[in-house]
Amino acid sequence: MKILNAILFGALVSCGVVAQAAVVLPGAAAKASELAVMPDGGWLGIDKQGLLLLDARGNERARLALRAKQLDVRPQGDGVLAVVMDANAEQVVPVLVDLAAGTLTAQKPFPAPPFGIEASCLYRDTQRIDHLFVIGKDGQAEQWLLHGDQRRLVRKLSLPPHSKHCRADDAGQKLFVSEEHVGLWAYNAEAEGAPGRQLLKGGEVEKKGQVRVLPWKAVPATVGGAAAAGGAAAAGPRAGAAAAAPAAKAIVEPRGQTEPVARTGDAADDPAIWRNAADPAGARILGTNKKQGLLVYDLNGKELQLLEVGRLNNVDVRQDVTVGGRRLDLAVATQRDDNSVMLFAIDAKGHVSAAGAFATGLENIYGMCLYRPADGGLEAFINDKDGSFLQYRIEAGADGQGMSGKLLRRFKVASQPEGCVVDDRNHRLFLGEEKRGVWTVSAKGDAPAKLSMIMPVGPQLVADVEGMALYHGQGGAADYLIVSSQGDNSYLVMDAQAPYRARGSFRVGYNLAAGIDGTSETDGLEVSSANFGGPYAKGMLVIQDGYKRLPDGPQNFKYVAWEDVAKALKLD
Repeated sequence: MKILNAILFGALVSCGVVAQAAVVLPGAAAKASELAVMPDGGWLGIDKQGLLLLDARGNERARLALRAKQLDVRPQGDGVLAVVMDANAEQVVPVLVDLAAGTLTAQKPFPAPPFGIEASCLYRDTQRIDHLFVIGKDGQAEQWLLHGDQRRLVRKLSLPPHSKHCRADDAGQKLFVSEEHVGLWAYNAEAEGAPGRQLLKGGEVEKKGQVRVLPWKAVPATVGGAAAAGGAAAAGPRAGAAAAAPAAKAIVEPRGQTEPVARTGDAADDPAIWRNAADPAGARILGTNKKQGLLVYDLNGKELQLLEVGRLNNVDVRQDVTVGGRRLDLAVATQRDDNSVMLFAIDAKGHVSAAGAFATGLENIYGMCLYRPADGGLEAFINDKDGSFLQYRIEAGADGQGMSGKLLRRFKVASQPEGCVVDDRNHRLFLGEEKRGVWTVSAKGDAPAKLSMIMPVGPQLVADVEGMALYHGQGGAADYLIVSSQGDNSYLVMDAQAPYRARGSFRVGYNLAAGIDGTSETDGLEVSSANFGGPYAKGMLVIQDGYKRLPDGPQNFKYVAWEDVAKALKLD
C-alpha cells in the first residue's frame, strides 16, 4: 500500500513504534498517492492525473487536472487551502477548496525557482500568514510568503540534499525535512532569527525496539496543521525534539524601514533619534554600521549621509546641551578601532558632522549612553566588555577646539554589558548585563555606584539583554523602559519608575501591505514620545533588525509607531 496511515502518527509515536497498517480506503481514495483528510470527512488526494476532491465514500466531487505531487493543506475559513506541485511546470500551485460547493479553484502559482523542486510544504506563522517552503534535489531551498495574490520571496535556505519530503509544525515553529539515509532534521520555520538545525533521529533502522525511521514514500497530511510526516516524522517527538509552542506575545507591524546598510553580515547595530524642532517630519535617524561608520536617515528610511569613521558600535543623541559655553545638539558614539569616544554635531537642518574624539583607555569598548544633568551639560556612560563602566563629563578641548572627556566615576558589573539608557528627569541610569538582567543606579557622577537589579533574565527577559530606551510620557503620562529581549526576538516594556512593573512584551511582525519584514536578534533600539507627524504623531520606536528578509539583504532599521505598541499592550 502506498499510503502511510496518518493516524499512526498520534497512535504509535508514544510507544516508539512505527509501522505500515492495513487501512481500507474507499473508492478513488485507495488509488491516491497522497491524501489529506477534510473537515467534512471527505478527502483531498493526488494521483498522476490531478488533484481530487472526494467525499467520505471516495466518490469524486471535483478534479484539477495536472501532474500533481507534494500535497499539503491548512484550514481556511469554511474550506481548505491546499498547495500542490505541478510537476510539468515545476511550480507550486495554491488551491482553494470549497467544501460546501465541492469545488477546487487554482490560484496564482508561485514563480518557478531556479532549481527543480523535490519537496514543498506549508507553514502558518503566529500572524496567521501562510508560507511555502520549496526544496531542490541539491539542497537549495526558498521560503515564500502567500497572502492573497502576493507571492513574495522571504529568504533562501540551504537544506539537506536529496530531501524528498518536508512538513511544518505551526505551533512549534519547526520545519521538518527528511534527508535520505540520514534521518529527520528540524529547522526553525520562522525566517526571523538565527539559522540552526537539529537531527531528530539518524539511520535507517536501529536495533532492539528503538524507533524505526521509515523512508518517506508518501506523506499523508491533515488539515490540523502539525505534520504527520510518515514514519520519519513519528520519530521526532520520541527523540525529544517536539518544541513547545513559544508563549504568545502581541505582534506589532512596522510602519517603515531604512535602506539596508552597505555591509553584509553583522553590521548595523544601534540607532538614535534627532528631532527637528522646526519641522517634525524633518527628524533624523542615526544608525551605526560597525563595519563602516555612522549613517543618517530621514523618516522615509532614505539614507542621507554616511560618515565613514570606522567601527562605531553604540550611538546616542542629546539636544540643546551646553558644552564649553555653546548650546548645541550632539551625537556620541563608541569607536571600537581605537577604543575611543567620537562626537558629532547636528545642525538645525539635521546635518551631522564630526566634532571631536577622546581616548578612554579601555581594552574592548562596547556600549554607551548619554545623560544631561540638571545643569544642562552633557555626560556619557561608556562600557567595556569586561563589565567596566566609565562616566565622563563632555567638555570643550583645552585649546577651545574640539571636545574632550573628564572622567567622573567608574564602576563595574560582573560580566559583559552593552545597552544602557539614562532617565534625565530622575537622574537614573538603566544598564543591561547581557546574561543577567537589567540594573539601575544613580546617574549622578558624585553619587555612590550602588546597583539594584530590577529585571533578572528569565521568562520575561531572555538573554541576551541588549538595546534599551526610555519613553517619556507627555502631560504626566507614564514613562516606560523598553528592553531588547534578544533570546526570543521580543521587546519587554516596563514602568520606568519603581517598582518597575513589567507591562508586557511584543514582537515586530510582517507588514504585508508595505512589504516590510519583522525584526529579530535586535542589538540596539531607540524611542521618542515626540510628535513626528503621520503615523508617528505619538512617538516612534526605531529597532535594529538582525535578519533582513522579504527578501534577504544586509541589515537595516525598522520604524514602529508608538501608538501601535501602546494599543497592543494596553498602555496608558
